[in-house]
Amino acid sequence: MLRAVIFDVDGTLIDSVPQHAKAWQDAFRDFGHDFPLEDIRRQIGKGGDHLLPVFLSEAEIEERGEALEKHRAEILKTRYLPTIKGFPEVRALVERLLADGRHLALASSAKADELQTYKTIAGIADLIETETSSDDAEASKPDPDIFEAALDRLDGIAPDEAVVIGDTPYDAEAARKAGLRTIGLLGGGWTAEELMQAGCIATYRDPAELLAAYDRSALGAPAM
Repeated sequence: MLRAVIFDVDGTLIDSVPQHAKAWQDAFRDFGHDFPLEDIRRQIGKGGDHLLPVFLSEAEIEERGEALEKHRAEILKTRYLPTIKGFPEVRALVERLLADGRHLALASSAKADELQTYKTIAGIADLIETETSSDDAEASKPDPDIFEAALDRLDGIAPDEAVVIGDTPYDAEAARKAGLRTIGLLGGGWTAEELMQAGCIATYRDPAELLAAYDRSALGAPAM
């Protein structure tokens, strides 16, 4: 029985992965590093705790990692946030889930203040009350902390009664560690094959395609 749905946000509900990648690239450049955009894009979905070690030494992270992350956040806000849009039919999908009695939560590697903005961009700020961000977890995805925090807030719902909707292998890996299944969406730039290999039970192009296939998807399972 499906009682709850836990949504990732970036690349799942809002079309923001290119902007995040560019903000990181700009920040790295300002700190003296020039990394290919595609290499950075494939790390989006992780928090800074997992992304920075891919590119920087432990010593540099210790010395300048916090400052670089703050700089990245400011770049995203001032240069790229105005270009971020919600994917089609996000609100309609959320409303359908609520009408079917599902409990909903957001579980994002974003900071809490960023997450509030993203809810507004997605058009669901008034629909979802339960959420967890990187501020609620010791480690970001692909560690399971954020999804485990979401489950804790969905009081009384077991992992096998919930499903995650995400867009990266890191979502699927983190969900699996928390005992959750994952539906993959392609908005983050990963292929369906890559998401299935990471453990997704099914993939769809975007929320609109998932909504169109709702009754045939894992979301169409009877609620308790």
